[in-house]
Amino acid sequence: STCACVEYYGKALESFIKQVKIMSIHGKMKHKRNKIFTEFRKLPGGILVCTDVMARGIDIPEVHWVLQYDPPSSASAFVHRCGRTARIGNVGSALVFLLPMEESYVNFLSINQKCPMQEMKLQTNVLDLLPKLKSMALADRAVFEKGMKAFVSYVQAYAKHECNLIFRIKDLDFASLARGFALLKMPKMPELRGKCFPDFTPVTVNTDSISFKDKNREKQRQKKLEEQR
Repeated sequence: STCACVEYYGKALESFIKQVKIMSIHGKMKHKRNKIFTEFRKLPGGILVCTDVMARGIDIPEVHWVLQYDPPSSASAFVHRCGRTARIGNVGSALVFLLPMEESYVNFLSINQKCPMQEMKLQTNVLDLLPKLKSMALADRAVFEKGMKAFVSYVQAYAKHECNLIFRIKDLDFASLARGFALLKMPKMPELRGKCFPDFTPVTVNTDSISFKDKNREKQRQKKLEEQR
């Protein structure tokens, strides 16, 4: 749903999946966007992590799966996203992830867009990659900061969802969400003010001590810290 989530999960997938080309694209890229799209279109196979900037008016041949991590902000956007696969007589699959409290969205889509959906069985023997993502955040401030920005942007996008009777921010389990983003601590943001999260355990490490792997960025950060002191 957001550029920050694309940046974060694109980076994560690059580390987790070595045999497949992973590319990321979102609206804030501007000049790089066409180059990435053209390059991806020529690939024999790969994964494109993207926002709704790629949801319509884009033709990529033989897309097998469209995985929608976030429910789209409008019902029509759902159909446009699905339309990136099964093009011109080809076969394809589209999947949207929903929380149990969001399941009435299925009925909403069937009425609003005449789009019937089937529940997919939960996958078994799924690898838990969150500890690795946490380790990446501890080893590089860039990953840590990307995760925090992604979480904040996800919550803010959820709060603005068009179907706010189904997607209610007051029902969100922020602790589970933070664990899903492999956060090291909860960020400071208005939506979390005054709330306690006993189900979320922050790391004991002082996150200010996490440095950038990029030496120039770390040098600039240390300079700023020195000025603040």
